[in-house]
Amino acid sequence: MPRTRRLAPPALLALMLALGAATAHAAAAPADATARPRNVILMIPDGCGPAAITLARLVSGHPLVLDSLLVGAVETHSADSDVTDSAAGGTAYATGVKTRNRMVGVDPEGRPLGTLVEAAQVRGLETGLVTTADLTDATPAAFVAHVAQRTLQDSIVLQMVGHHVDLLLGGDRSRWQPIPAGGRRRDDRDLLAEHRARGGTVVTTPAELAAARRLPLLGLFGIGTDQIALEIDRDTLREPSLAQMTAKALELLGPSPRGFFLLVEGGRIDDAGHDDDPAGVAREVLAYDRAVALALAFARRDSRTLIVSVADHETGGLGLGRRVGRASPYVMHPESLLAARTSVWRMSGEIVDGGDPVTVAERGTGVDRLEDDERAALLTAAAAPDSARRHGLLRALSEIESRRVRVGWSTGGHTAVDVGLYAFGPGSERFRGLHENTDVARLIAGLLGLDLDAVTARLRGAVERVPPR
Repeated sequence: MPRTRRLAPPALLALMLALGAATAHAAAAPADATARPRNVILMIPDGCGPAAITLARLVSGHPLVLDSLLVGAVETHSADSDVTDSAAGGTAYATGVKTRNRMVGVDPEGRPLGTLVEAAQVRGLETGLVTTADLTDATPAAFVAHVAQRTLQDSIVLQMVGHHVDLLLGGDRSRWQPIPAGGRRRDDRDLLAEHRARGGTVVTTPAELAAARRLPLLGLFGIGTDQIALEIDRDTLREPSLAQMTAKALELLGPSPRGFFLLVEGGRIDDAGHDDDPAGVAREVLAYDRAVALALAFARRDSRTLIVSVADHETGGLGLGRRVGRASPYVMHPESLLAARTSVWRMSGEIVDGGDPVTVAERGTGVDRLEDDERAALLTAAAAPDSARRHGLLRALSEIESRRVRVGWSTGGHTAVDVGLYAFGPGSERFRGLHENTDVARLIAGLLGLDLDAVTARLRGAVERVPPR
């Protein structure tokens, strides 16, 4: 029986139409098996498993740009667990070597590993990192830093600065500035001022990003010193989208005569998955797909650019299809998520700050009236001790949306499910089939003529082992 869909809000409808138009022109042409790329765009939708892709497609009502690029799948386990974290997952994609969870850019014994960014710089390519997460978060850090614990972000930011990456765009400027300037650095170094002193440009708003015309470029976004908000919450005048950052990266790196390596991370799909937030996940995947559309348009014009898109892991254990009461388990209602206006994270924060739980929930989820059991669960969570309140509210708010759309979640963490592998451009045929996550880095290195092992040897000549602290 056909579903009746609720009309989408105007902004989301415009997004859906734009994506549909991009998809219509995105059919992947057969790759030239003998060609090698000059440029590589590695795109990582952090925490995005196959179910998240399907959910976004169902909510939008049309195929994604990604759908035309699907070539295979990737096994994601780390060196010490079937369930990887982003540090080990990012390190596998950056270095071609598996490591332990929480380790960044080092092998399981703590020895540094050469990365795609470092090897690209040795070859003279321009380099860029773009993310909606913090720039010092695990995935971007894995491409430029070597630390035994992903929490050592003060060390990560200094190593990032030392690598002189041509373009850095992401969230959270607090680790780049000293405490008197509103940051959290205790060494009194203002890394933004140092970047400007070296002739670089620093931008902190979408308008400044749009006006930027040269490299090196450092963009740090988010309201205050916070990270960039989830797409469903994002202030479009104060925080750029992933698509806007990707477009600027391609504008500035594209003219490079020797080529470039660009990492683009949809970093906050993972955060929405940790919160078991179905509307948040769907909007993040759609925002990521817009960035893929821009990258694909560039690659089709350029003809010498390889795009590879692959998640580091799945987050949340999202399952599509669920029995609720006596309702049929064979019916879903993805259109119910179109009414959501706010992430469950932001709703929980509003309640913790004193907002009326029921009013906040009904306004944020777009639900006309909560069921009695939903109201009771929400009020119980709101009255919990401080240590348990936020978690309880997230679970209660997630359940309000999830039961209506008919989805379930197995965890608030990561899972071991294989993730989709997508590719387009010269060399894309090499990514067909099932791969280990480490294969991705090795394939990219081979296609670009990068010597990861030589970079590793040079690093180990300088630092044999990275201490844990």
